[in-house]
Amino acid sequence: MDGCAIGSNGSGSKSCGPLSDYRIPDYILKPDSERVIVDNAPSCPVVVFINSRSGGQLGSGLIKSYREVLNEAQVFDLSEESPDKVLHRLYANFQRLKSNGDLLAIQIEKSLRLIVAGGDGTASWLLGVVSDLKLTHSPPVATVPLGTGNNLPFSFGWGKKNPATDQEAVKSFLGLVKEAREMSIDSWHIIMRMRVPQEGPCDPIAPLELPHSLHAFHRVTGSDELNVEGYHTFRGGFWNYFSMGMDAQVSYGFHSERKKNPEKFKNQLSNQGTYAKLGLKQGWFAPSLTHSSSRNISQLAKVKIMKRPGGKWEELKIPSSIRSIICLNLPSFSGGFNPWGTPGTRKKQDRDLTAPYVDDGLIEVVGFRDAWHGLVLLAPNGHGTRLAQAHRIRFEFHKGAADHTFMRVDGEPWKQPLPSNDETVVVEISHLRQVTMLANGHCKSKSVEEPPTPSSHGHENDDSDSLEDEDEWKEGRKKFGAADTFKLPDEVDIAHLS
Repeated sequence: MDGCAIGSNGSGSKSCGPLSDYRIPDYILKPDSERVIVDNAPSCPVVVFINSRSGGQLGSGLIKSYREVLNEAQVFDLSEESPDKVLHRLYANFQRLKSNGDLLAIQIEKSLRLIVAGGDGTASWLLGVVSDLKLTHSPPVATVPLGTGNNLPFSFGWGKKNPATDQEAVKSFLGLVKEAREMSIDSWHIIMRMRVPQEGPCDPIAPLELPHSLHAFHRVTGSDELNVEGYHTFRGGFWNYFSMGMDAQVSYGFHSERKKNPEKFKNQLSNQGTYAKLGLKQGWFAPSLTHSSSRNISQLAKVKIMKRPGGKWEELKIPSSIRSIICLNLPSFSGGFNPWGTPGTRKKQDRDLTAPYVDDGLIEVVGFRDAWHGLVLLAPNGHGTRLAQAHRIRFEFHKGAADHTFMRVDGEPWKQPLPSNDETVVVEISHLRQVTMLANGHCKSKSVEEPPTPSSHGHENDDSDSLEDEDEWKEGRKKFGAADTFKLPDEVDIAHLS
């Protein structure tokens, strides 16, 4: 059957049309292939990138199905070939063919859409490559949820559960990609700079060897314009979030365990259970007993923000109890929760806070005290401690406060050594540019260009439920779980959380 229909998670029962709408001829993908004549250009040509190591055995199953449904040459296994090599080769071939007057190449380049299947780190890896190409018209990207958290797919309406891998599921997804709308999102640049340490290296320590771990955050070369003599400079980028503190530490432990025992991490639900157990084991639920106060964010670093482009730097006061800080670009964190929520009228007026938009050039800065604080996200209007919205944010680490910290970018954590004799260690996050995503019908992300929807007004005023300061949190914790509206997930055994 050379066609398909959209399933229940799509828009009705519209046919996605013939599969020739998605297939790209070999000579477009392979420069050495013989040119062929095609009657009609595909209306929705796609190039598919799949991380075969994601989702247990699902990645390899998806590769098989996509290659059976499409031209095998337009489906790439990221464990075998990196997306930068694929896209540089493809766009170089586009330029060659267009210079020879190939109209089909012109049409395919104009309407090309990318599909990436993997975890959030895999999706961010591809987005980084697309951003680095600096194309006049960048191809929009659709994300298949094949990881544990799946915050990027969830934010743009593609769900967060791992998909089926049979041919019909692939055809159904292609139909959704064809109908999806384009949506711009901000991308963010991270720079970390420190003096060359007198003893030992201070390079990021990744918990597992994956190519996108190195793409997310790495030391610049001596010829890079950011390089400063006598200093180590690291750079990276993100589209969903940057976090530092205990949440990144738990994530690092999870990825380390998965590296040691990959056979135990082949099921999304069991992965999430392991994640929760690590949080308990590392004291995320009782940090006051097991967690050194020197690693509270305020003890670790001074935080400064620039609220608007060209504005002045101002110090951001961080409550002493905050042990995890998140710089959030999308309305999804830790498997679909929105830590920022929607500020009520009083918060908008008193603190100049707005709803989170993905293309407003602002990043939401949220703090958490411990895992119990994080569970507030399960309650109606629940959110973390809203610290600020900013165009740029800067962390200036206190000399000798700690010998390391944990950081995380879009699902990829690392351990960051800190030199004990250096008072100049700085991490700075700034707005970079925008990339284009494909949004499905259930998209959670909002654009500043969109008119407010009637459904959003019902959840706008969360003033009464806010736990913004220390006194509010202490009082709220006494009553935690008393409300009928607060429900733990069915799979969580409360006896194991005590």
